[in-house]
Amino acid sequence: MLDATNRSGGTATARPRATSSDLAVAVPTAATVLAPAPTPLGRCARVLLSPWSRLSLLVVLLASAAAVMVVMEPQRLLTDGGMVRLGGAAAVVAYAVAYGACTVAFVPRPLLNLAAGALFGSQLGLVAALGGTVLGAGLAFCLGRVLGQEALRPLLRGRWLKAADHQLSRHGFRSMLAARLFPGVPFAAANYCASVSRMGLLPFLLATALGSIPNTAAYVVAGSRASTPTSPAFLIALACIALPGLAGAVVAWRKRHRLRAR
Repeated sequence: MLDATNRSGGTATARPRATSSDLAVAVPTAATVLAPAPTPLGRCARVLLSPWSRLSLLVVLLASAAAVMVVMEPQRLLTDGGMVRLGGAAAVVAYAVAYGACTVAFVPRPLLNLAAGALFGSQLGLVAALGGTVLGAGLAFCLGRVLGQEALRPLLRGRWLKAADHQLSRHGFRSMLAARLFPGVPFAAANYCASVSRMGLLPFLLATALGSIPNTAAYVVAGSRASTPTSPAFLIALACIALPGLAGAVVAWRKRHRLRAR
C-alpha cells in the first residue's frame, strides 16, 4: 500500500520530517532591547560631572577665592584682635579655621603664622597655626582630588612630571615630609601636586603636620616676640627662618649647575 498518492494516480514523494534545527530556525528571535535614549537632564548631568567640567569649576573657585582675598582683605579679621575677644579655646579654633580658608585662597602662610604668634603667644599660636596649616592643606588636597585629578592625570607625560608623580605615589609620606621641611617648595603647589598623584590623604596630612612644625614654630615665635626684636628668642627665630631658606637656595643653585652640565 502506498503512503500517499495524488489524484491522478501518481505516487507522491514523501516529505522528510522537520528536524529540531529546522524548528529552531523557524522560531523568530527575540527583538534586541534597546537602551533608552538619555534625557536632556541626564546629558546635562554627564557634561557637568565630566573631568574637564570639574577642573574648570576648581579653577573658578580658586580664582574667585583669591580675588575675594585681594579685594576684601578678610585676612585683616585675623590680625585686628577680634579672634582674641572670643577667648580661650574658641579663639584658637576660630583662628585655625580662618587660617585654613585663607591658605586655600593663597594668602601667604608666613603672615598668618606671625599673626598667630602676635595674637596668642608662642604655645597657643603654634597650635592655631599648625591646625590651620593641616586644615588648609587637607581642604586643598580634597578639592584637587575630587575636581582635578581625573582631568590632570592624563597630562602627566613629561619625564619630570612622571618622576614627581611616581615619587609621590610610591613614597608619599617621606616625599611630602621633605617638601614641607624644604623652604623652597610653595605650600599650595605641594598640596595640589599631591592631590593629582595617588598619594593617600592620611599620609599627606601626617607628613604636613610633622614637616610644618619647624618653619611654623619659627614664625610664630618671631611674631610673639616682635615687640622685643633684640631678645634672644626673636633672634633665634629669625635664624631658624633665614638659615633653611639660605640652605635651600644653595642646594637649588647647585642642582641648577648640575642640570646644565648634563
